[in-house]
Amino acid sequence: MMRHLISAADLTRDDAVLILDTAEEMARVADRPIRKLPTLRGRTVCNLFFEDSTRTRISFEAAEKRLSADVINFAAKGSSVSKGESLKDTAQTLEAMGVDAVVIRHGASGAPYRLATSGWIDAPVINAGDGTHQHPTQALLDAFTMRRRLVGRDAGLGQDLAGKRITLVGDVLHSRVARSNVDLLHMTMACSGIFAIRSPSSPYRREYSRSVGKKAAFIRSRCTRSIMTASDFGSTRSRSYETSQGQVSTPS
Repeated sequence: MMRHLISAADLTRDDAVLILDTAEEMARVADRPIRKLPTLRGRTVCNLFFEDSTRTRISFEAAEKRLSADVINFAAKGSSVSKGESLKDTAQTLEAMGVDAVVIRHGASGAPYRLATSGWIDAPVINAGDGTHQHPTQALLDAFTMRRRLVGRDAGLGQDLAGKRITLVGDVLHSRVARSNVDLLHMTMACSGIFAIRSPSSPYRREYSRSVGKKAAFIRSRCTRSIMTASDFGSTRSRSYETSQGQVSTPS
């Protein structure tokens, strides 16, 4: 069984489908009067964030608390990191406190892997984004949303995304989310095609966006499969357009 989640490429097809199926069950907890489960009661989880974050950090904290975990939130700003404390020093402090799991976001690619394999801490490590390397939990969330849209909430249980064609549009060269999406959707979720298009920098971005919009509309009119495009894979701000041929999501 996997101990750490460092990269989307670490997941097998069965691992990914099990996580998505479990997420469907957990989503139903939000509809209950009491949104709490005792799964992690008595466990301590540390959110170790060396980069600024709003949605990712809050999402992890909310999930941990809904599972009844004791949560420690660490932010590099205002900590001893500003005085030169290293990742090793921080990890050994957490080890001394007896944390049971660590969620880490770091600006350096490979930092979560280093933390997981160094022996500095004896706890599972979850990568919440490292440099331009990976953001596996965001890729899982994207796959969760696509499976709901393209397969169905109940029909999707136990299913992958076999036969679907996904287009990623944006700064794919530097996007850790795009890289994780390619690993997860193509290698693990059995998508038949992943198309990545890199968008140029300003001042041509606006004209490029218009061009992509026209191409997406053309493909939508010719294709019976659903197509999704997004200019920022880390963003959830998108508009969806339902058509008889399928669904197209474009940035808002």
